[in-house]
Amino acid sequence: LVQLVESGGGSVQAGGTLRLSCAASGYIYSNICMGWFRQAPGGEREAVADLYTGDGSTDYADSVKGRFTISQDNAKNTLYLQMNSLKPEDTAMYYCAAALYVGRSVCRATLPPVRFSRWGQGTQVTVSS
Repeated sequence: LVQLVESGGGSVQAGGTLRLSCAASGYIYSNICMGWFRQAPGGEREAVADLYTGDGSTDYADSVKGRFTISQDNAKNTLYLQMNSLKPEDTAMYYCAAALYVGRSVCRATLPPVRFSRWGQGTQVTVSS
């Protein structure tokens, strides 16, 4: 059974920081595309950042470039999202997801949610002004 479990969400003031974690289990955590997505109430699910586990290459949505950092700990099969300089517009439910059959060349923040076959339950991030 493939499982992704997010943690680390919470409420912070604008300018604050949070680090999200996504623990993966049930499959080999190698050479797959992992992504963080977010969805605000009434909004569509949008990509935040992607990481290819084979070589650690990353890509970000323009809205978070320079503020968020996606990373991994292969030994722990865990994906992270370090979020700095948070803004109220970052408020959303954050999800991690795995695209098991996507190669490195297309593992980018433009990869749509439909390409990701495994999802976590989400963790809420709320940023107040």
